[in-house]
Amino acid sequence: MVDAPGTSPRARPSVVTLSSWLLILVAAIQVLNLIVTLSVIGKIRDVLKDAYAGTSAESAGDVAYAFTIGTSILSLLLAAGLVVLALLNNRGKNASRITTWVVGGILFCCTGGSLLNGVSGGTMGGGNTSGDLPSGQEIQRRLEDALPSWFAPVSTLLGVVALLALLGALILLALPKANEFFRKPKAGWEPPVPGGAYPAYPSAPGQSADPGYPSAPGQSGDPAYPAYPSTPDQPPTTPPAGPAGPAGPTGPTGPTGPTGPTGQPGERRDPEPPSGN
Repeated sequence: MVDAPGTSPRARPSVVTLSSWLLILVAAIQVLNLIVTLSVIGKIRDVLKDAYAGTSAESAGDVAYAFTIGTSILSLLLAAGLVVLALLNNRGKNASRITTWVVGGILFCCTGGSLLNGVSGGTMGGGNTSGDLPSGQEIQRRLEDALPSWFAPVSTLLGVVALLALLGALILLALPKANEFFRKPKAGWEPPVPGGAYPAYPSAPGQSADPGYPSAPGQSGDPAYPAYPSTPDQPPTTPPAGPAGPAGPTGPTGPTGPTGPTGQPGERRDPEPPSGN
């Protein structure tokens, strides 16, 4: 049996296994009882035709024949269903266990009622009927004379064994060990208890378990610029300023004075005053 991931496989208790085998036994008895009934259905139809010949229920033989064929098909389907339920019960399906109780309960009532009806006087009932119809006791007597002597004991034995096996299978499925087996297994993960710590999310190698959001440039947490290396007797200095930008345009150059005697440009001399001559 396959369980949910993260859970250990459950061992099937012996009571569930025995219950499944009993269900398979009931299914086998249903098939065997079907074979026995079909082997004598022709004689039952002939007896009913002779008994109701010339009466208002002259077609009772054909009706009984069709009813027997229908119940035989139903019994065959029921036997297959019991086998499927037995296999599902072995796998721990709780829905199949509930279905087994429902189907088994209906089958138990039908089988028990059929046995009581056969013991109490046959399928046609007792007492005299009104009109031209034969009584139930007359029909039962004709059937006993026409059918083989082994038919009634074999049918009764099969019915009793099937009834007891079905009852045992239903009881075994209700025992405490079976309840533990059919209980839904717990999942591998359970939600944290209120007030408890939540599990940390797995982190990548080299990363903390709860990484924070990256900070914007200029905020705390940015890596510092590396300082320039300094001599042992000199503290580390700050990095120099960046390269200066291009020089702007210079203003116009003013006029230069006349050239002096030295011929040096740029020297300005005052004019000499006129002489007295």
